Amino acid sequence: MALTSTSRTDVNRTAILAHLGGQGPASRADLARMLGVSPALVTQLTRDLLAEGLIEELEHSTTQSGGRPARMLGVVSRTARAIGVKVVADHVAFVEVGIDGEVLRSATEPFDALSPLATSALIELARGFIEAGDGARLLGIGVGIPGTVDEQGIGVVDSTQLRWNQVPLGASLRRALDLPVVVENNVNALSVAERLFGQGRSCTDFLVVTIGTGVGAGIVSGGSILRGRAGGAGDVGHIPVGEDGPLCQCGNHGCLEAYVGESALIASAVDRGVVAPGSGIGDVRAAASAGDERAKIIFAEAGRLLGRTLAGVVNVLDPELVVVLGEGVEAWEHWSPSFEPALRAALVPGKRGVEVAVETWQDDRWAQGAAALVLATPFDSDGVAGEQGRLMRERLVSSAGVRS
Repeated sequence: MALTSTSRTDVNRTAILAHLGGQGPASRADLARMLGVSPALVTQLTRDLLAEGLIEELEHSTTQSGGRPARMLGVVSRTARAIGVKVVADHVAFVEVGIDGEVLRSATEPFDALSPLATSALIELARGFIEAGDGARLLGIGVGIPGTVDEQGIGVVDSTQLRWNQVPLGASLRRALDLPVVVENNVNALSVAERLFGQGRSCTDFLVVTIGTGVGAGIVSGGSILRGRAGGAGDVGHIPVGEDGPLCQCGNHGCLEAYVGESALIASAVDRGVVAPGSGIGDVRAAASAGDERAKIIFAEAGRLLGRTLAGVVNVLDPELVVVLGEGVEAWEHWSPSFEPALRAALVPGKRGVEVAVETWQDDRWAQGAAALVLATPFDSDGVAGEQGRLMRERLVSSAGVRS
């Protein structure tokens, strides 16, 4: 796999640390197989990690075939930790992860993104989560936001879901918590986690599609996350799919999200008499599960439109895998019967075999994605994290002097 500078974050080095931290010592050949890259590239990457003091050479392994024993590599320190934060309109999810990406603890707290004191409230929630830990050395904080982030290391946020406009979230958190902070679109962050720890480990080109309050996509190409000019790549929820359609929260009419997002499904269910005003998406899902044909039709229409729209995305980007997840997958049994036929029918013949994997929704998975940004940032090859990447790298190197 050729490394690109599109995402400007070298996740392969992070994946090596994650594998050695989570699975124990491994040879260079083992790492090449695990990452799906050439032995020459693994040799180059591990040479850098050895020089930085982050991994070490151990004893030779024994071989059953009698061949030449392989030199084993191990991570120097397992003490480094990262904090991940997922922010949505009504709550915040936190996780603390080890260098292998394992979630060590988590918490979910209520949150009002529309409050004029939202940033201050988020700071206090983050401070409380950090102080509740065991005092382990933190590399930094990663924050996933449903919106557009100019640069990870700066962290100025625009979000229609949160109704935030040019909020300097990164600077506010750094100043208050005295830790390095990176901020990213939440689906891009989730895609980093999929690349490091999930089904994307064996793929270099895949899509992560999320359905729920909105619809988003993370695009992984050549092993790198595509961010676009200002971090807004993958905003598939705002693909126009209908002329003079319903008003979307972005201000346009006829966006995909305005038809299949959570609020659109609830509104449709209220209009059709499936649920009473004030009901939630869980009520609509329950009605469909109980056999209400009107509710089942609502999900079928959404699944058909989502499938047809994503077919266009797949035709353009040619991914090997599409991972679907998010709050909306709790009702996937009702989306799927119409989604699959619509997707396959609209794909060009050579792409009709693309694999679609649906993952169970877990709130802390999103926060783990944000923490994965921190684990990857020290290997930011082209500087997208700027000063924050340098600070995280220093903290990672210094933690290597503390043996676990």
